[in-house]
Amino acid sequence: METYHFTEFAWPFLPPEDEYTSMRVNLPSRVYDPKKGADWYDMCLDQHLLADDLGMNCMINEHHQTATCLNPAAPLSLAIVARQTKNARLCILGNPVANLADPIRCAEEMAMIDNISHGRLECGFVRGVPYELFASNANPTETNERLWESIDLMTKAWTSLDGPFNYEGRWIHKRQVNVWPRPYQEPHPPIWITGGSNISHGTETVRRGYTFAMFLTPVDGLKRMWGAIRQNIKDMGLPKPADDQFAFMPLVAVGDTEEEALRLVNEVFWYVTHNKAEPQFRAPPGYVETKLYANFLSGKFSGGRTDAIRKMGMEYFRKNHVAIYGTPDSVAKQIKDLYRKTGGFGHLIAMMHSGSMSYKDCKKSMTLFAKEVMPQIKDLGTVSDRFGPLEHHGKPIPAAKAVSRTQALAAMYAKFNEPAKPVKITSKAKPKAKAKPKARAKAKQAA
Repeated sequence: METYHFTEFAWPFLPPEDEYTSMRVNLPSRVYDPKKGADWYDMCLDQHLLADDLGMNCMINEHHQTATCLNPAAPLSLAIVARQTKNARLCILGNPVANLADPIRCAEEMAMIDNISHGRLECGFVRGVPYELFASNANPTETNERLWESIDLMTKAWTSLDGPFNYEGRWIHKRQVNVWPRPYQEPHPPIWITGGSNISHGTETVRRGYTFAMFLTPVDGLKRMWGAIRQNIKDMGLPKPADDQFAFMPLVAVGDTEEEALRLVNEVFWYVTHNKAEPQFRAPPGYVETKLYANFLSGKFSGGRTDAIRKMGMEYFRKNHVAIYGTPDSVAKQIKDLYRKTGGFGHLIAMMHSGSMSYKDCKKSMTLFAKEVMPQIKDLGTVSDRFGPLEHHGKPIPAAKAVSRTQALAAMYAKFNEPAKPVKITSKAKPKAKAKPKARAKAKQAA
């Protein structure tokens, strides 16, 4: 199992809660203090350098026009971390390509970062949260199709090495596409995509050989979602996906005692309690189905999962593995339990910092996690035996035999150009229909 450190660079210096209605979209930027902010960037980036020293990977995301995340351009932060770290896999989760005017610019940025890091990039794409559609002025009904078209164009750009090509798609129209530099990893970096409750979206992600990531989802939701994806893949007649095609992000805190861990996770929990937004920003028309949108406006549905966990508190979090905290042995056991209950996953993104949590406290939790938890979970799960679409994969490889993510990928890339026998894709066989009574009678007479 691969582990990633994550902080969302959230701005903690907020006015009293009764003085604002949302951290997203409409909180005035006068709340931001550049002098404090400059130091805050240093502290958050230092956490990723510490992660590299401790043997953890790094995950960086981006959001726009919001105090919940001071990363409006994750490629900038990722480029800094790529140059200053040596070993960590660097996951961007992700590029909101459905809201970007030019996915080719994104392809260039990702290829450059892959080179700066000497091939340590894990390239994630996201549809974009609903709050950001107001800032981007994107059409909510188009974002899902734009996501897939952008990814297809970017992978084509990364792998077209013989000069420019023109592209005419439904949403994107480009001339003279010729990406420089090309990625360090060949044919291109591993691709991740996030999702929530759309099973077909998750199935398509895994079918393509990508990693499907979910955030802060109670264990029953994970089990239901990943189970449905695995069943769909089986019904298609495709090989069983390895655990490294599934990722999850919980809140994580590790202490020398249960009491210390509880104190630390309550600081990370700040992100949930303060990440509030007005209903109209949560579901712009066309982003979700009409019935759900009507429930938003009528007050019947105030925010679903996030509101539920905000109200139910830490015990609900721990019971449902949305928060994993305790002494090192307890945390390792919780992760193993979660792995077993969900059918397996290969990437744990540990959100170990938020709010006004000090660097000292974060470092303590990260260090205990890296030194005492990671050794107990590193051999959990399986990794893919081949890069590319799932139809070319074989039997998943136990994680213990893969040594590290980078080495496992190197082996997969080496196999990529080898001829592979495609698996015949078949739908699940339908049961034979019973003969009608008259047909049975005629058959009996004939006999």
